[in-house]
Amino acid sequence: MKGVQDVQLDELDARLIELLAEEPRIGVLECSRRLGVARGTVQARLDKLVDRGVIAGFGPEIVPAAIGFGVTSFVTLEISQRHGHDPVTAHLAAIPEVLEAHTITGSSDLLCRIVARSNTDLQRVIDQIVSSEGITRASTIIALAEQIPYRTLPLVRSAAVR
Repeated sequence: MKGVQDVQLDELDARLIELLAEEPRIGVLECSRRLGVARGTVQARLDKLVDRGVIAGFGPEIVPAAIGFGVTSFVTLEISQRHGHDPVTAHLAAIPEVLEAHTITGSSDLLCRIVARSNTDLQRVIDQIVSSEGITRASTIIALAEQIPYRTLPLVRSAAVR
């Protein structure tokens, strides 16, 4: 992430983040009331957390399965070193079903989390992914069930305790 710094969190930061995670539509004034601090303190803390890259957004969290994309899979990609990452990344960014992509170490170059409407649709998405001439090989793993959803609050709490 660009601009992300090593930011120390204190207990108030952690409580503010937890409150916003639990009730994303809560206002700054209500946050200040519940946290027992001045509105200006909450706003200053919030601005600091956003400016330092700790809080990246306030948008709704979308569940792909709830909008018809019930199949989640992870795809590792090997790319042609001649083409590099940039053209492949641009290709992947144009595919709506590619939720995220990370450069990785090991025998593959990229790890992607993708979604599809069905296993048949997954084949369509994979075919679209590998249509880039910069991709030389793909390996797909289908997720059967989510055991631990993406989460950051335990990490926030742990960072504030340090």
